[in-house]
Amino acid sequence: MDGNGDTTAKLAVLIDADNAQPGIVEALLAEIAKYGTAHVKRAYGDWTGTSLRGWKEQLLAQSIQPIQQFAYTSGKNATDSALIIDAMDLLYSGRFDGFCLVSSDSDFTRLAARLRESGLTVYGFGERKTPKAFVAACDKYIYTDNLSIPLVESSTAAGATATATPAVQLKNDAGLLAMLRGAVEAASDDDGWAPLASVGHIIGKQRPDFDSRTYGYAKLSDLITATNLFDKQRRALGDGKPGVIYVRDRRRRPGEAGT
Repeated sequence: MDGNGDTTAKLAVLIDADNAQPGIVEALLAEIAKYGTAHVKRAYGDWTGTSLRGWKEQLLAQSIQPIQQFAYTSGKNATDSALIIDAMDLLYSGRFDGFCLVSSDSDFTRLAARLRESGLTVYGFGERKTPKAFVAACDKYIYTDNLSIPLVESSTAAGATATATPAVQLKNDAGLLAMLRGAVEAASDDDGWAPLASVGHIIGKQRPDFDSRTYGYAKLSDLITATNLFDKQRRALGDGKPGVIYVRDRRRRPGEAGT
């Protein structure tokens, strides 16, 4: 989405190293920086084994604290328990505005819900195999394979990727169009114009895992432009401030039927 979070927010980043790949760390932390400052960065796992060997370089380069958790018995994930206990300790410290939970494991569903019940923002990061219950328990869930997509100039929208979904396919995605049109309508004024930031906010509430990068577009504005179904205008604020983007369903044009 076009709007970023409060970059002054104090965040705790807790990584389930057993359930995440070290190659995502640099892009992961860059994404987290959009939402706040990582005051705590911890990665949990059994560092005495060989399965986490690839993490060592990233831990040093990104100043991530490894938290040792021995596997006491086969078939039980002690790492999850250690992460959850630490998360609750950090919650009760009262020093944080939000948590970043890096895992695709459904075992963290209740943790995410509990943190939100305390008024904190929860960002989840993981693979597309992540159970929907965990995704829904987060305020926002970001799929890690969207974090390192290279951007190129496109004939349809600046900020599109080499694999951007073309307009004809976007128009055939009934679920996507219903969501976009519904959000625009919900945020619109009497003339049908809606601030893009408000549209993004509504979509985020409906779908925590929505990400325009899933469709190959860097921002929500690029995705909306690519559909060719919405009007877009930038309204100046004056005093040298950047303008605000507004969008409108073309079906709201006087005398014009939409598609």
